[in-house]
Amino acid sequence: MVWSVEQVLLIERNLKITPLFSLTVQFLDFLLIFIPVFLSVALLTLVERKVMGSMQNRRGPNVIGIFGILQPIADGVKLLLKEPIFPYNSEKNVFLFSPILTFWLSICIWGLIPLSSNSVTSNIELSLLLILGISSLSVYGIIFAGWSSNSKYAFIGGLRSAAQMISYEVSLSLTILPIVLITSSLNLTKIVDYQKTIWFILPLFPAALGFFISSLAETSRTPFDLPEAEGELVAGFNVEYSAFSFAMFFLAEYSNIIAMSMLFSLLFLGGWHCLFFSNAICLSFKLLIILYFFVWIRASLPRYRYDQLMQLGWKVFLPIYMSYFLFVSGFCYFFFSVLKYLTVNSNFFIFQTLI
Repeated sequence: MVWSVEQVLLIERNLKITPLFSLTVQFLDFLLIFIPVFLSVALLTLVERKVMGSMQNRRGPNVIGIFGILQPIADGVKLLLKEPIFPYNSEKNVFLFSPILTFWLSICIWGLIPLSSNSVTSNIELSLLLILGISSLSVYGIIFAGWSSNSKYAFIGGLRSAAQMISYEVSLSLTILPIVLITSSLNLTKIVDYQKTIWFILPLFPAALGFFISSLAETSRTPFDLPEAEGELVAGFNVEYSAFSFAMFFLAEYSNIIAMSMLFSLLFLGGWHCLFFSNAICLSFKLLIILYFFVWIRASLPRYRYDQLMQLGWKVFLPIYMSYFLFVSGFCYFFFSVLKYLTVNSNFFIFQTLI
């Protein structure tokens, strides 16, 4: 059950809830989001290494635990026990704040993503717009990390990563606009309910393809992983990070991958709606399919050159999806105008029900 802000305030006044109790409830809400995301990231890293090992004809992790299933735990313990290292003459406050900001923003996105019609932490009307805004703010954490490290490699990597994310956020937004135009809503729950009969991937397949490609660039995944190219930038903006601060960047990256896959499932694959039933299992199955495509592409494709990456974002994707949005808006205007004309000038019941 989802409570509005007014209902929560009314309950607090009636029950005389103390600020300490309210903070405790908020902390428990954070844990309910963080723990599943943390476990999902650990499982995704294991599945990714196993799938890539199978695709590239190698074993993958197989030492720690049965079939290597304890490898994510071993990696996490190793990062926790390592000594944190601070670069000489670095801005230590900003250096420590950057991974915290990036990780916190990646967790905030999950508070707006619905898992079913009645399971969402914050069911607000502008949830999709707020998700795009929070995703844009993560650029600051990357720039701060590169600048505060007092390293030319890290600073160049931060600038390149920020430029890449800004470039493909524009295309990502343009691929979502046709859905907003059709549904007249920015609420993810309402957008999913519009797909009970037909998923948006069928009539809006070009937008779905552009959203997926832009998601790869937004999360710095192959073939758009230029900010983390080992041979060019020595791991990019996080080159000076180690121990738990590096782990926070790692958690944020994989959390964003799962969040983008979840958004694709909600926007284009009908969310929790399937042919004969609607539940969270259906949504989880779609999520796994999209994550498999993320891993498949990483194991198959080579890396883009940086000038090709920027040219693809600004000179190819931007004009194509701007034109596509204008086409969809014109088609919707023409269709509903004709439909309204037929309804007004006809006695057929079918046109009256359609309008």
